[in-house]
Amino acid sequence: MLGLFALAGQFLAAALFAGLALFQLRRWNGDPRNRPLAVAFAVVALWAMFLAVEQLAAPALLAESARNLAFLAFMYGIVREADGEANQRGVKAVYVVVATVVGLQIGVAGLFAEFHDNGGVLSALAPTAELLGLVIAAGALILVHNLYGQAAPASRPALRYPMAALAAMWAFDLHVYTIAYFTESLSADLLEMRGLMLALLAPVFAVGLRGGGSWKVQLSRAATFQTVSVVAVLSYILLVMLAGRAAEAVGGPWGRFAELGTVLLLIIAAAALLPSRRSRAWLGVFLAKHLFEHRYDYRLEWLRFTDTIGRETSDGATLEERVVKALADIAGAPGGVLLLVDDHYRLTPAARWNAVMDLPAPLGDAEELLRTVEARRFVLDFQRPGTAPAWLRELQQAWAGVPLIHAGKLVGLVILEHPPLRRPLDWEDFDLFRMAGIQAASYIAEARGQQALADSRRFDEFNRRFAFIMHDLKNLVSQLSLVARNAERHADNPEFRADMVVTLQSSVKKMNDLLARLSPGARRSDPPRPIQIEAVAAAVAAARRRAHPLIVEGDGRLTALADAAGLEQALAHLLQNAIDASAPDMPVEIHFRESGGDAVIEVIDRGRGMSGEFIRTRLFQPFVSTKEHGFGIGAYEARMLVTSMGGRLEVESAEGEGSRFTIFLPGADAQSIYLPERMRA
Repeated sequence: MLGLFALAGQFLAAALFAGLALFQLRRWNGDPRNRPLAVAFAVVALWAMFLAVEQLAAPALLAESARNLAFLAFMYGIVREADGEANQRGVKAVYVVVATVVGLQIGVAGLFAEFHDNGGVLSALAPTAELLGLVIAAGALILVHNLYGQAAPASRPALRYPMAALAAMWAFDLHVYTIAYFTESLSADLLEMRGLMLALLAPVFAVGLRGGGSWKVQLSRAATFQTVSVVAVLSYILLVMLAGRAAEAVGGPWGRFAELGTVLLLIIAAAALLPSRRSRAWLGVFLAKHLFEHRYDYRLEWLRFTDTIGRETSDGATLEERVVKALADIAGAPGGVLLLVDDHYRLTPAARWNAVMDLPAPLGDAEELLRTVEARRFVLDFQRPGTAPAWLRELQQAWAGVPLIHAGKLVGLVILEHPPLRRPLDWEDFDLFRMAGIQAASYIAEARGQQALADSRRFDEFNRRFAFIMHDLKNLVSQLSLVARNAERHADNPEFRADMVVTLQSSVKKMNDLLARLSPGARRSDPPRPIQIEAVAAAVAAARRRAHPLIVEGDGRLTALADAAGLEQALAHLLQNAIDASAPDMPVEIHFRESGGDAVIEVIDRGRGMSGEFIRTRLFQPFVSTKEHGFGIGAYEARMLVTSMGGRLEVESAEGEGSRFTIFLPGADAQSIYLPERMRA
């Protein structure tokens, strides 16, 4: 019964693939890739007919070889038109190898035809035919995986069904020939199932071809190395299998000795070559030289270069060390040294990564060489050092000198040690190292700029603090000057002396506070806490009441969330400005009240006043003042202090009528003033 179904399946497969061939012939003048596919379908139809006659006879074997060649030609046509096909000599080499094995299969088919009546010869040829079929199926499966794995995303829907059908066909062949090779006989059941399998695959091909297909692949260097690696593993397996068959053919103790000797030689070769860095480096250079048009995969190298420099590692490597590593990884160099160049073209060691070469100390003169490198932007080849100084030529491990040039200026030189297999530099090395050096120099320049900016910000912060302190110091000097002038007239007055002592003590305390504010870790203000406004206003007014008439009035229970010292300083600035703007006999007023949950403090004078344009553009600008000897800091610092406490400062003024500065601070519960005191107690 199985034989009847197998025969029906083979005829059905022949009919279906003949129909697919006719369908493809209608598009013969369209896509050139349709031609080998149409031929392949026609050959499969013919092959199915031969299978019905005899499984491994010469016609069936020839038809199978023609089928394999036609499908390989179809796949090769897609690869040949792929993006970057010039770099795919490795993949093309696999196609050539598989096609060569198919040629051997055709030769075996010819021998089958020549000795069709000699049973002994046919029995001897059968294992060879099975081994060749196994190799062809395995190699074809590798190529199917490579082709589909590297297909462009938009092309995968069109390629999915043809590649799945080809993979199923060759996987079935691999299964058949593997069993036949190890059991030394073809499975009649599996051979009879071939026709049914082909009949099931015909609709899969038809579904894949219904839309015409847009077959485009983007082959990569990684795919090539993967394919070559799999082929190498397969070759090793086949070599072992051939050795086993040869040992069986020889027979006796010599056969066993040959088999064990072959396995031992393969193990020794693998143990000697695989761990060797030099052999791996030689293999990489050999493959890159003979399988690819270009030595480097530029996209991959650039992604790795950027990631190495931009990512901070767990070992805390500095930017300079990461630059050396990134440049060394490009060519497989084991290590390197970064030498920075100053304005006088002197070299200074800055970083090293895995470097074993010893640099002289101090480094000798290299100004002439560095100026030449800067002007011509070339990479140093230490096999041809040219005008390099003696100490540089004597570095035995040195291989390449990569210049780091930013904005036309040489900022550094990275000396790379030679790879395990020392090779001469070529034009690709020069171009890639030159561009990578420029990129690395931009990273170093950016890091230097950020460091300079951070230093500048620290100096700016110090200068800003110093400017505020100078302004406060000016006020203290004015206060002490007033005390000194009054001491000449009231030195004999006990009340004046007591008041003078209090003023001096207060001035000394404020000066110590000013010095403390210059320290790097000093805070500008304490966190806001509930304070009583009347006490702060009274303290500010008491220090200036002798110099100018003042009026202080308001709600004595008013409290606010603020920093007492900061609020006192802000009020002192505003009050001093108001006094300076007022006539000697014109009082300045301080009012404080509650409004909408806020604590409101007003400083009012009836002096010269300010224009609206001055308030908008100049009042709160630092170092801008209408006073002859003013610093222009008071109003600016007052607003900054109030803002830091969560409040705001508003101004109303008119020329000739005076000014009103209003401070708004978050209000607080009067009972909360005593909470910190109870907590400390």
